[in-house]
Amino acid sequence: MKRNVIVGQSGGPTAVINSSLAGVYKTARDRGFHKVFGMLHGIQGFLDEKYIDLSKYIKNDLDIELLKRTPSAYLGSCRYKLPEIHEDKDIYEKIFEILNRLEIDSFIYIGGNDSMDTIKKLSDYAILTGQSQKFVGVPKTIDNDLALTDHTPGFGSAAKYIGTSTKEVIRDGLGLSYKKDIVTIIEIMGRNAGWLTGAAALSKGEDCDGPDLIYLPELPFDVSKFLDKIRSLIKKKHSIVVAVSEGIKLADGRYVCELSQNSDYIDAFGHKQLSGTADYLANLIAAEIGCKTRGVEFSTLQRSASHVASRVDINEAFMVGGAAVKAADEGDTGKMVVIDRVSDDPYQCATGIYDVHKIANDEKLVPRDWISKDGTYVTNEFLAYVKPLVQGDYPPVMVDGIPRHLVYK
Repeated sequence: MKRNVIVGQSGGPTAVINSSLAGVYKTARDRGFHKVFGMLHGIQGFLDEKYIDLSKYIKNDLDIELLKRTPSAYLGSCRYKLPEIHEDKDIYEKIFEILNRLEIDSFIYIGGNDSMDTIKKLSDYAILTGQSQKFVGVPKTIDNDLALTDHTPGFGSAAKYIGTSTKEVIRDGLGLSYKKDIVTIIEIMGRNAGWLTGAAALSKGEDCDGPDLIYLPELPFDVSKFLDKIRSLIKKKHSIVVAVSEGIKLADGRYVCELSQNSDYIDAFGHKQLSGTADYLANLIAAEIGCKTRGVEFSTLQRSASHVASRVDINEAFMVGGAAVKAADEGDTGKMVVIDRVSDDPYQCATGIYDVHKIANDEKLVPRDWISKDGTYVTNEFLAYVKPLVQGDYPPVMVDGIPRHLVYK
């Protein structure tokens, strides 16, 4: 019998992060590991010795299927940045004392950019001090901004939700706009990368024109040009829908949302909290142009709407969780599992493994040639990239007409 595995979840949750957890758990058991521990609230909870034996909570195949369909982080997440090794060795000594006491062979961490920083530091410390544990990261972020992987689990389901909801918002606006001008601004998550906001274009099809304008944070936002675009569109149609990233910035680097409020909240990784972009632009249009406006912020629904999750996304999330256990079991450490796209038509992908040092704290942005020349939409190349990732459904297990989830108590 092999030793034990421990797995944690970190950063913002997604609709499929628990499918990766299910993949870790099932693969670890299938490969003969003795126990699979789950950290409660990631590395931060682990430092407080908060962990559980997952076999006491995931008891059968139905539990695994429920877990795959459960949004948010089953184990609880955290936003905790480990110090540099030379800054606080005591923390690392405590972590490895607990790992050795639990007889941990493989440490699996499901997360995004900042979480891969944790894998990097722990694997480096293990090598420096002659520890035997293996550390492997599982990609997770709706932002799709991790380097070296074609895409990240969580993005496909968020993109599916955004495309679907944008289409419904457009339909709603058309129903309200008889002889009355209305401009709707949809605010979509994305600090520096516009992958999610670009997904609003998925709403375009035979029965929907899609949003009129799309603004990504990769390019500077010009307020006066934006107002000119709105004025021009209002002459042609009564209902206008615009999708904007929460992180769009002016040429001088200020976030648009800062024009209406000064948010002083900074998280553990130095990120300023962003909110209010849609409301600011809606109020600006109302004041400058005089038409009816509304701001719509998709907010946490983008990452928690498991009822409209992509089958491709759930299956790939499960796949990378299992691949991480396999990699650690076969001796890999300081690595992250990635998804390699094998073909577009038919869509096929495979897992790979890359050095986490080349991934941690890096950021993948939407290529400039996937954004229109005037910076107000995405191109067909962008849509060809996204469409395979939103295919298929994964219907929830329904009880009394409402989805049933697997919940840790």
